Amino acid sequence: MPLVNAIHESLPYVDTEPTAAERAAAESLIAAELGTQDTQSHPSLPPLADKQFSAIIEAEFPRIEAKEPLKAIDLSRYEALEPPPTTPSSDEKDPATLDKWREALGKAYTSQAYLSGRQTNLALLEQFGKNSWLVGNSQLEDVLRAQERELAERKVEIDGVVIERKTAQEAVGAEIRGLEETWKRGVGRVLETEVAAEQLRRDILERRRQGAS
Repeated sequence: MPLVNAIHESLPYVDTEPTAAERAAAESLIAAELGTQDTQSHPSLPPLADKQFSAIIEAEFPRIEAKEPLKAIDLSRYEALEPPPTTPSSDEKDPATLDKWREALGKAYTSQAYLSGRQTNLALLEQFGKNSWLVGNSQLEDVLRAQERELAERKVEIDGVVIERKTAQEAVGAEIRGLEETWKRGVGRVLETEVAAEQLRRDILERRRQGAS
């Protein structure tokens, strides 16, 4: 298979993994090359937007680092509510008492909204029957099966591409290694020629000096 008919961005099945010393040497060369270049962004590029997270997002970072489960829904708000404890001698204008009643009323409003929505759904189920609900579930299952089938097809295509890539690289592996050896020999011959030319130049200069003297 001619090498010119195939273009590979990488050859993981042909090239060997570099050693730690080779990788360090390559990285040092890259760092030295970048040291002489201007790494500043182009002036026409807009500056990056500052990352500004809300207090809720920042509060989630410690939980994610600790790998704690997300407690997004507090189910206790849907439970039966009890009024805050008060006594006949309690001051109605006491800030602490008012805060307790505000919290209790907020939970009551949340529970009422949930129960109202649930009652609406039950009324719709009673009006149209369970068949509509079952049909909706069946349609969702069809969509899910279609997505799973498409996912399986994509996986098969990816496996096929990987196999073709491996086969193509193994087919040109010998040619690549032969070209690499040829290139190394060519570089060696060029160096030998340069050394011989330099030695010849020095011999000519030496003879000219002897002839002049």
